Amino acid sequence: MRFRLALLVLMTPLAVAHAGETDCWFENGAVVAPAVIGVMAGDYVIDLSAPRTLLHDTKAQMEGILEPEFTAPVRVAGLTAAAVSVKIADLDARGAGFVTPIAGVIGMDVLAGHSVEIDFARCRLRIDRPWRARRQVVFPVSMIEGLPTVAAGVSDGPRAFYGAFAIDTASKAMTRLSSRDASATGKLDANARHKAPARLRALSIGGVLAENVPATLADDLPEGVSGTLGTGLWARHRLRLDAEGRTLSVAP
Repeated sequence: MRFRLALLVLMTPLAVAHAGETDCWFENGAVVAPAVIGVMAGDYVIDLSAPRTLLHDTKAQMEGILEPEFTAPVRVAGLTAAAVSVKIADLDARGAGFVTPIAGVIGMDVLAGHSVEIDFARCRLRIDRPWRARRQVVFPVSMIEGLPTVAAGVSDGPRAFYGAFAIDTASKAMTRLSSRDASATGKLDANARHKAPARLRALSIGGVLAENVPATLADDLPEGVSGTLGTGLWARHRLRLDAEGRTLSVAP
């Protein structure tokens, strides 16, 4: 059974743990923070739904890196991962619409094994810092192919299904559905994660129902991951993925 998305008119490794934090900014549906891969400092997307750390091929070419992958230390928010296999990728689609160029993506190969907090209101990225919340909702997390996922249900009206959805901090859509399980009545660019041109009838997570949900497709998700839950869902909250990857805490 395949879902169909209804299109709207387009309007437009070994790591050394150090507690730390950094300013970030929230733009085009993505959390962006300063980081360094090797000696290459820049603005990097922080993506909990990315299994690998990526370097933009343009940035790599400027630094004379010609290999499709290379190993380098990665530093972000006080954390140093000593030897990360970094993949070179064309990130033009991922970087579309940003005011400044995006140097790459920091993924779960760097962040796994560490508590990661994102405070959207102040835009702070905190790694291995104490978590303080007077009120919070805690979701159980399942790790699938290195990605932290939470259980959620979606419906396009006639059909509904329940599955594992990756915690996505780099997509504007409230949900991206795997193209294995969903289709669209018109063309969607699965790489244009700064857009959410389609709609789903409903999304349910933790007993909370959202309707007329901004959505799009994803073609880069591993087997067993039905979709992602993007910043359209998270942006009014603080998130904390615990160091063991077992819980996601969500606070006002």
